[in-house]
Amino acid sequence: MNMPSSSKHHVQTAVCIVGNGAIAKTAALAFAQAGQSVTLLGPPAAPKPDGLEPSWDVRVYALNHTAHELLSNLKVWGAMDQQRIAPVDGMIVKGDGEQPGHLNFDAYGAHADTLAWIVEDRNLNGALDAALRFAQNVHVVTGRAVALKCDEHGAAVQLEDGTAVKASLIVGADGAQSWVRGQCDIGLDYKPYGQKGVVANFETELPHHGAALQWFTCTRGIVALLPLPGNRVSLVWSAPDMLADQLCSEGAQALADRLAEFAADKLGRLTPVLPEGVRAFPLALVRPHSLVAQRVALIGDAAHVVHPLAGHGMNLGFGDVRDLVRAVTEREEHRSIGDERVLARYGRSRREEVLLMQATTDGLQRLFGANLEPLRAARNFGLNLLDKLPFVKRTLMSHALGRH
Repeated sequence: MNMPSSSKHHVQTAVCIVGNGAIAKTAALAFAQAGQSVTLLGPPAAPKPDGLEPSWDVRVYALNHTAHELLSNLKVWGAMDQQRIAPVDGMIVKGDGEQPGHLNFDAYGAHADTLAWIVEDRNLNGALDAALRFAQNVHVVTGRAVALKCDEHGAAVQLEDGTAVKASLIVGADGAQSWVRGQCDIGLDYKPYGQKGVVANFETELPHHGAALQWFTCTRGIVALLPLPGNRVSLVWSAPDMLADQLCSEGAQALADRLAEFAADKLGRLTPVLPEGVRAFPLALVRPHSLVAQRVALIGDAAHVVHPLAGHGMNLGFGDVRDLVRAVTEREEHRSIGDERVLARYGRSRREEVLLMQATTDGLQRLFGANLEPLRAARNFGLNLLDKLPFVKRTLMSHALGRH
């Protein structure tokens, strides 16, 4: 049920989720399925940009088995357009220098049907919006939050128009610049990488065979080409700021020409998907000092932002949803869903996975960004060595798949 932002009244709910992205919507559906009344609070919809949108969304996610299982249980996965989802059956990673190292992963070696699925943002959010329209116990409120008050008895979000949303639990799913996190005075560590993620889509001359390709190039950043259905790939180039700005200003065809240096032997000639779209977003590491506060839990980018080189930022968010709903569902009968011990269990359940992903992505970014020959030789040797250690590779893939 949608409530217009002009209405001035009180809304009573068990869970108030602040945010309007895929993680916020998934959390709303998951809490509703668990029997909780939910209010999903999002800002007014932003106006759509003028002009035609690319036929294939340049914003894509590599969703792992955790995300697949959660979305399947919520009946969202099957509601997506399956013709626009590409399974990732293998991954090829290459180092830099005259003798670059290499590392190959494949679904067979990981004892899985597939490593991940590449899903467009529009496809995922379209299915989530459709599910929300039919969800029981979910109210969608459009408005701008201006105040948050929490105490041992409950919490309340005050909107700009005077509406108050009262809840036992507030979930901050409002992105890297989280308003909820700021209201709770949760400190954070912020580390800009001096890079932007440049994204675009291309047609390929040769089939990609379901393989994701990644190159660590040191001074030019990290180039990844992810498989899309048919002979198409999605680019995520984590490039230094100056290079990223240049890539965007040159346009999609010049970008395709640059990519030939890396991908011509695997994919042949690349052609921009029309209408052309090249976008960029800044990259940073964001580590809040806590995932919880009184009556508040953070999920998704509000809880952690990592470098996209591993492609698992969104998967961490789906893991947050799973573990937060589990902590609430498995709580003792005498505890409310916003009880500090319930939220502490959620925080503990996420600590290992989040810290591991933060340390891994940040460490790899620093290691492969160092332009020193001894380090270049060492990291290429490490890639080659890891490629020959199947047990270690399977352990790494278990974490990536979301099976740990």
